[in-house]
Amino acid sequence: MQNILFLEHMIPLLQHMLVFLGLAYLFTKTPVFTALVNNSLSLPDKAIIYLVFSGFCILGTSFSEPSMQTEDAIANTRAIGAVLGGLLGGPVVGFLVGITGGIHRVFSMSSISDPINYIDIACAAATTFEGLFAGCVHHYLSRKGKIETLFSPRFVWLVAFVVGLGHVAIILLFGVSVGEGAAAWSLEKEIAVPMLIANSVGAALIMYMIREQKRACDELSSSTAAWRIADKTASIIYGQFNQESSRKIAKIIQHETRVGAVAITDRNRLLAFAGLGEDHHLPGSPISSTDTLKVIRENKVLFADGIRKSYQCRLKKSCELGSALIIPLRDDANNEVVGTIKLYEPKNKLFRNINRKLGENLAHLLSGRILAGHYELQRELRIQDQYKILMAQINPHFLYNALTTIGHITGKQPDRARNLLHYLSDYFRKNLKISDDTTTLGYELEHVESYLEIEKARFEDRLQVQIDIPEHLLTQTVPVFTLQPIVENSIKHGTSELLGTGIIKMTCIEHNNSFTLTVEDNAGLYKNSNTSGIGLKINERIKMRYGNNYGINIRCEPEQWTKVNIHLPKNKEQA
Repeated sequence: MQNILFLEHMIPLLQHMLVFLGLAYLFTKTPVFTALVNNSLSLPDKAIIYLVFSGFCILGTSFSEPSMQTEDAIANTRAIGAVLGGLLGGPVVGFLVGITGGIHRVFSMSSISDPINYIDIACAAATTFEGLFAGCVHHYLSRKGKIETLFSPRFVWLVAFVVGLGHVAIILLFGVSVGEGAAAWSLEKEIAVPMLIANSVGAALIMYMIREQKRACDELSSSTAAWRIADKTASIIYGQFNQESSRKIAKIIQHETRVGAVAITDRNRLLAFAGLGEDHHLPGSPISSTDTLKVIRENKVLFADGIRKSYQCRLKKSCELGSALIIPLRDDANNEVVGTIKLYEPKNKLFRNINRKLGENLAHLLSGRILAGHYELQRELRIQDQYKILMAQINPHFLYNALTTIGHITGKQPDRARNLLHYLSDYFRKNLKISDDTTTLGYELEHVESYLEIEKARFEDRLQVQIDIPEHLLTQTVPVFTLQPIVENSIKHGTSELLGTGIIKMTCIEHNNSFTLTVEDNAGLYKNSNTSGIGLKINERIKMRYGNNYGINIRCEPEQWTKVNIHLPKNKEQA
């Protein structure tokens, strides 16, 4: 007989539990679900939790199965709403959900002809106990910094099972107090086990559903925010990891994440600070936080939530900030921590899970940018090394040829020799002014013209030069010593071998976003056998700086002409 009663209650209760699962699933798809995934609950969030889970309590009473022992008792799933309301909303919300469900239980099962009895009062008290107990569990875990435990289905099952036993105990106590102990015991033998199973399993399954949706929302929100921040910071260079770039990044992160404050440090000092506390967290000052120094030293994330691990600003006791997430910024290329990013929340606001996930994503993003900046810096150094090697090769070459030419004409044409020395000094004076490995096309042409004046003196009528480059392109940026060594090669390995007149032509073709400089000679003596010469180094410099779409292309019609095409991008503002 007892087994038949168990099944008669168990099967309907499981059906009611499945209805709750369906309703809970629909609820997780609504915008108000953010109230459940936010561990820093505002008053509106708590109001939503109260309304939703009070509704679950009311439905649990409405979807009830009458007891075979007495018409005043029912087998129900009301505890699911009370337990979840308390676990998610805290003690106050849990108490209000429980007492709302309890009051509904009293008045839904009584009338003028059927007045309130001890079972009604006992069920109301038990439901209030369930909500309050679950709320106290929420409060305890919050104080211990273990709020994530609330979303464990096993833990929720345990809490629901324990409060279910408490529910049984309260019914029995009320029964004994009014002299109905035997009837109360018979009632609980009939409905206690089905209710314990249905309520604990139902609460655990609904929390599992909430947890999975919470994880999906956190991942989506943090990923979306991280990509949005990455897009806004894409143009900021991290190679130098300096105060100016960090200031821009901190402001963007603080604006996008809406945390209390954001700080970025290197290993020794604060680089940037945005948000609450800007008046005393001053960029450029030494790191004062021992937690930050510990993160740098140990290369580990540190979370000072203000509850389990205390946080207090060392610069100002009245600082509004009450919790901090400190994440190391890593330079994986050198396997070291180069600084930290810190997210803060004020004392009256706890960290949300999304903020923690987002902070970690941002640290990975910035670490990746630092690594990219490291490689960019290495690439720049390689380009500069190529430039220095090229300078070392060109200057002695040019100087030797120039001095030889001037030496030949000094006795016969002293005035001409003085002019050539002027061109030579002008050439080297311009070299000394160059502080970067790029210059304008106009400045590069001045170098070439100084060089050609000396070469014209050397070859006299056997060398002619034609330059046809549009004036509006003279402001375009080109790598230093792009034209001069190519012109020199055209003379040295081309026109100087001719018995007749050598002709050097320099022209330019303009494209939408680029332009092509062409150096042409009329010798046609080019041989593709040089694997380490100056032309190859210029080509490598161009490709390292601008990419493989740019560089040098050489075409030759034997004994007719040789054309060296130099393809370069336009300045961005002029493209």
